[in-house]
Amino acid sequence: MNRPLLLKLLAIFILTLLILIPLSLIRDTVQDRQLHRQEAIASIAASYAGSQTVTGPVLVVPYKIKIDELVGQDTNGKKTYSSRTEEREYRFFPKDLQMQGKLLPTERYRGLHKVHVYELQSHASGSIDYQLPTPEKLAADQISLLTPYLAIGISDVRGLVGSPSIKTGTQALLLEQGAGSFGKGMHASLPKADISANGSLDFSLDMTLAGTETLAITPIAGNNRIELTSSWPHPQFGGSFLPRERSISDKGFHALWEVSSLASSAQRELRTGGDGKAAIESLEIQLAEPVNIYSQADRATKYGLLFVLLTFVGFFIFETIKQLPIHPIQYLLVGLGLAIFFLLLVSLSEHITFWIAYLIASGACIGLLTFYLTQVLRSFLRALGFGAMLTLLYGTLYGLLISEDNALLLGALMLFVILAVIMAVTRKIDWYQTATLKIAQDD
Repeated sequence: MNRPLLLKLLAIFILTLLILIPLSLIRDTVQDRQLHRQEAIASIAASYAGSQTVTGPVLVVPYKIKIDELVGQDTNGKKTYSSRTEEREYRFFPKDLQMQGKLLPTERYRGLHKVHVYELQSHASGSIDYQLPTPEKLAADQISLLTPYLAIGISDVRGLVGSPSIKTGTQALLLEQGAGSFGKGMHASLPKADISANGSLDFSLDMTLAGTETLAITPIAGNNRIELTSSWPHPQFGGSFLPRERSISDKGFHALWEVSSLASSAQRELRTGGDGKAAIESLEIQLAEPVNIYSQADRATKYGLLFVLLTFVGFFIFETIKQLPIHPIQYLLVGLGLAIFFLLLVSLSEHITFWIAYLIASGACIGLLTFYLTQVLRSFLRALGFGAMLTLLYGTLYGLLISEDNALLLGALMLFVILAVIMAVTRKIDWYQTATLKIAQDD
């Protein structure tokens, strides 16, 4: 290969490395804006209510147990004991739990950033079977029962709206702050006389709870039936259990979970020391964004280098075939024009719908580059051809962004087609020409 060709290739390689600098800075900007959004979510949660996890109701029966410990023995074999008292508790979980809830979504803003919040209007009912040791057994074990209570764990009690109410049968109970050993939440004390050695306790709970973006419910009963409806059209179901039935439309969603204790370790983990503050094997609903502009923009910037390389390859092939010299500065300006698209995209999408922002940003860049290339390529039609090529590239990129599941397939097909076109266009070029670069004659 001749020296001018090698120098040209070296210049293109160096220019490509230089274009990586603004592309990297733009990607840092996108990630910084995404971090600002997370800070906005944290700020809203700090002044409103955070993501919520609901656990309960659980029947808790605390007790004191007297423990005698051997501390010594004298030479005559007489043993000496010391006594201490520990506080422990029995925990009884619902045999069945039915919960119906309506999730009402709203929005809060911190600057440009929109954060989704909600209010859960719920009604829960069920029954708890319990079995305590007989009075004789309690006395033999030196156990004295304390006041039992129903505990409802709530991860952020600031989200309680109005006055929740709980009943056992037809008797209304007084709710108080704190969920005892469950940490944050609320509890309702029960008269000792209402808890015999064994029995069943029916309950109903009405509660309105506010939160930010995510709601989790712990299926602690033997049989859990949880039904939620909402006007939010883009739910994201997660956690350990997906809905058994669900329907999603533009008007909202309806979801039904049916979970057995045989399929969940929630009871075991809570019985052995869980405090209800974390969602243990919970079902989860998130008010997800239909399009996360920052993740989409970040994915788009990953294709920035490919855009620049394809454009530079197109210039080089055009220069080789038409023997029309293109200065490295012109390469650089076109590369910067391609890079600025990504900055336009993220800045516009913060104010308008993503696809409209993409259309405006790509249209502006394609128009600018087509106008500039009219003089660089010495022909309006040639510039128009490059503009059509860029339009195809931007259209393909948008397809990759909205088809995340098929992105690899689409990307592989795109690269294969591009390589095939390049090979077809350059198959007659004699790269060993030493004087001038021209198309080799047909054999």
